[in-house]
Amino acid sequence: MNKNEYLQHIETNIASGKFKDNWTSLRQFGVPDWYQKAKFGIFIHWGVYSVPAYDSEWYSRNMYIQGSKAYEHHLATYGKHRDFGYKDFIPMFQAEKFDADEWATLFKQAGARYVMPVAEHHDGFQMYKSSISHYNTYEMGPKRDLLGEMKEAYKKQGLTFCVSSHRAEHWFFMSHGKEFESDIQEPMQRGDFYWPAMPEPDHQDLYGSPPSQEYLEDWLIRCCELVDEYQPSIFYFDWWIQNAAFKPYLKKFAAYYYNKGEEWGIPVAINYKHEAFMFGTAVPDVERGQFAELKPYFWQTDTAVARNSWCYTENNHYKAAEEIIRDLVDIVSKNGSLLLNVGPKADGTIPEEDQDILLSIGKWLDINGEAIYDTSFWRTYGEGPTEVKEGQFTDGDTKAFTSEDIRFTVKDHYLYATVLVYPDNGVVHIKALKEGSAHFHGIIQQVQILGYEEQPHWERNEEALTITAAGVKSSAPVVFKIELD
Repeated sequence: MNKNEYLQHIETNIASGKFKDNWTSLRQFGVPDWYQKAKFGIFIHWGVYSVPAYDSEWYSRNMYIQGSKAYEHHLATYGKHRDFGYKDFIPMFQAEKFDADEWATLFKQAGARYVMPVAEHHDGFQMYKSSISHYNTYEMGPKRDLLGEMKEAYKKQGLTFCVSSHRAEHWFFMSHGKEFESDIQEPMQRGDFYWPAMPEPDHQDLYGSPPSQEYLEDWLIRCCELVDEYQPSIFYFDWWIQNAAFKPYLKKFAAYYYNKGEEWGIPVAINYKHEAFMFGTAVPDVERGQFAELKPYFWQTDTAVARNSWCYTENNHYKAAEEIIRDLVDIVSKNGSLLLNVGPKADGTIPEEDQDILLSIGKWLDINGEAIYDTSFWRTYGEGPTEVKEGQFTDGDTKAFTSEDIRFTVKDHYLYATVLVYPDNGVVHIKALKEGSAHFHGIIQQVQILGYEEQPHWERNEEALTITAAGVKSSAPVVFKIELD
């Protein structure tokens, strides 16, 4: 289909489908049951930016900002920008060691239930076979449909396939290259790799630098093509779609995608940030951050194994697996899900550091997963003195959790109490389960420790439910399985 035919196809779908392109109709959306039960997914930032492996996945922007460290690095490593620009990394992106089945096996071992590759990042290079642009992995670089290979491999492992689009920001992402002599120059037209490279606005300005109708229609068609060709179960959007100019197109996309989900018989969902979607029409996402309290609605955190970058760089600063596990437990107790990012190398291998972290999480989930998967929140998310900062970009520092920080989940007639830092003396006090508690006035039948044969001693009084298991030693969270009657 040409552009006009595709746009008409979208309109026809909306006209005949259950969901229409208005917020009232889109509020018929319901969060898929499988999504709320899954709790843990893998995000993948992999693309042309993995070739320089420097600074971050924003290299395509930063290398053109005069005086920045990426700009200076590019000059010193590759030469002048007019002679070697970002487009010249494309032939170097070969993915020669990429094996989708190896990735799928690793993610399964990590305990993930869903996987979300970045289909197109801000740089505008598509990681899949596309009829919209020639700048994609099927026609350039690896000359393979990388996204299609991933979908098939994940399906074999029983992992739910999802995608993300970060295309919106491409409106301005390459614009700084116009400020000096580089390979980004006018004239440009739709279909060019760097097009349109418009001046970069204030990212928080809801009305600044509104994209043109031509660009917005191109954006919509790209998103719908991903839906049609790959049938993802979640479609994640990065920021800047909250710009006012996107609103009519967001509604059209959501109606189209939700109607397609109805047609496929597959419950689907959209992730969004910054109030881009009306509350109740999609699933809110918190980037590199969490909520401080339990929420009555389902939400998601997306963060990375590295603090400094989403993609692979040669100097990534990695988190410890135990830190990520504690965050997972905290997020799930507050009715959320964790989407954890890894950054493969340009050749398609996943760094050992990323693998070690994923496998450590997987080993913990093998033992304690029943306190995470298929659970729901309890009357309170937990207790303890450590304050969890609320909002995006708050996970830069490791949280100083203590043995008094405990999180709750529930399934069937079991309450799971996860101690985020197990005390050396093996004595845990759970105040929410004391006699006369405002949260619980029921009967405790027995207490077990997941992964340990030791039968703990427990007693309940007006101060707390006190559990003693001196033989338990762990640097990772420990789960008590409490049977209720």
